[in-house]
Parts: sequence; structure tokens; C-alpha cells
Amino acid sequence: MTLQLPAFLPLSPTKVGAHRAGRRALAGGAPRWIHQTRLSPGRTGWGVVIALAVGAPALGQTPTRPTAARPAPVAAQAASPADYRTPDPQNVLVIDTTKGRILVEMSPEAAPAHVERIKLLTREKFYDGLNFHRVIDAFMAQTGDPLGTGEGQSTYPDVKGEFTFRRDAATPFAPAAQLAGQTLGFSRSLPVATQPDDLMVMTADKKVAAWGLYCPGVAGMARGEDNDSANSQFFLMRQPYPSLEKRYTAWGRVIHGLPVVRAIKTGEPVVDPDKMIRVRLLADIPAAERPTVRVMDTTGPAFRALVERTRAARGADFSPCDIEIPAQVTGGR
Repeated sequence: MTLQLPAFLPLSPTKVGAHRAGRRALAGGAPRWIHQTRLSPGRTGWGVVIALAVGAPALGQTPTRPTAARPAPVAAQAASPADYRTPDPQNVLVIDTTKGRILVEMSPEAAPAHVERIKLLTREKFYDGLNFHRVIDAFMAQTGDPLGTGEGQSTYPDVKGEFTFRRDAATPFAPAAQLAGQTLGFSRSLPVATQPDDLMVMTADKKVAAWGLYCPGVAGMARGEDNDSANSQFFLMRQPYPSLEKRYTAWGRVIHGLPVVRAIKTGEPVVDPDKMIRVRLLADIPAAERPTVRVMDTTGPAFRALVERTRAARGADFSPCDIEIPAQVTGGR
């Protein structure tokens, strides 16, 4: 059967911007959900979707919509080796594609069940050879479907949504800005919004709510209309899209290869699509082939200086999405 297209709440008639006061979003008249169809009887699963606000285009048509071109990220100044950290190789996903290599640092603090699913499927080589079947230029690149149609998934049960998570004082977090009762910052490489630390003393678990921000490079899990229907399909953001926040699970961020993500061939569906040739965990790559990966520590002084320079350059328009966390990747094959 074909899923209906339920009306989507109108968005602010302004421009795309990530996290300025009022959470500016994309104009578009009467936007709607864009999604695939349910599978016919005898096949497995629902068509997996990502919510996309557009001015009601035909199903499957790539929407045209205004985008606010944000300035190039502020360049990081020279930093010492002490300003960089080595990410846990168990939490780094290495995606070799027909356009080049992408490294994603996964965030088990934000989405433990989704990270475990990605690891499981990666170690089973489920993702090897799968297409980027739905790619929208100013939005995201979607993959992880064994059918290549948007209707497929793994044989494992669906994963419950992890749209928010609970953060305590021990959770890695580096604040970058305050906004309307929220703190914006980074949990390792993942940009997040969270309730202020001051509220921790008022909660029973001594934790506060937090959620991933859909900035460029953020990895999210695709799902059907059911909040708990994520399975194997995921997407990598090409540009910021804040209307996805707290509605789709953010489970990591690209720390190397964002230009590769943006170079993946576009289309809905994509004709002669780019593919994930091979997907591995960094920890599983033989030592002789494994790249050395270092990422700027978001809790360190060099990163704090980068945040301050970016805030000075952007002024009231500042967003964590304006910051690309510097990384050093050497060697490997």
C-alpha cells in the first residue's frame, strides 16, 4: 500500500539557519512529508523516510528550495599535539565509497542502541556494496538499504528511537553558546543542544536532556512513520537541517571526508548511484592498513579559541554548525 502524505506544520517564513534565536527554518508554503511506500505483502519492512520540508513537490521529485549560504568555516590556528585526541577506534566508522573515504565518529553516549546496530551490521559486512540511493544536494545522502529503493532493511528487529539522551557531569561536553535556556556545544565531535548543567541538581537522576544538532556531517538514522522503526538505513548531512532535531536519531558525525559526502551523486532516485564499497570499524582494520586518526579535543584551549573566533566572526548568527572540528588523518589504505 502507499503511505499517505500527512500535512506537516508550516515552518518559519525565513531562511535556513541553524540555531539562532527562534530556530529559523526553511520557507516553503505548505510543506509535507516526503517518503517512500510500504512494501507489498511478503516483503520485509517499511519504506524508510527522512522528514523533509518542501513546498509539496511530486513524490520522488527533488525539491528546489532556498538555502542560506553560510560563510566558510573559520580556519583553526596552529595547534600542538596536546590539543588533539585519539578517538576510540571501536567508535570510528570507516566508509570507503566510490567518491573517497569518509570517517564517522560514533556517539554511544547519544545513541547507544543505534551505534550497536551500526557496529553489528558493519562487522557482518551488510553495508559493503550498498548504494547511496537518495541524495539531495542541500540536505543529505541516504544509504543502508540492501534493495537500493528505500524500502529495504536488515533482518534484525527495528531499533527504538533515541532522539534525546540524558547527560550528567561525567558526559563529555564542551559548551559553545547559550540560547533561550539551552546550552549549545559539543559532545566529543557531535554538536548538541542541552539543558543547562544547573538543572542537574534538580533532577532525580542528576542528569539533563540533550540531543544532537543536524549540522553538516552529522549521521542520522532513517526511519518510517513509526518513531521506533529505524533499522539499517542511515544518512549523512550535507548541510544543516534543524527541523530533524529530536525527531531522528543522531548517532555520530563525519570527522574526515565531508567533501566526499557533498560529492556523492544526487537524485531521487539516483541514476547510476555512488556506493559504499567497504565499511569497517577502525579497530578492525589490520594495523598495516589502518589510518592514524587524531581529532581536536573540544574540551581543550585550542578548540575554545576556535569557538571564540567563530563567534566573533558570525555574531548573532553563530551556530555550532559553523564549526568544522579539525582532524588529522594520515596513512592507511
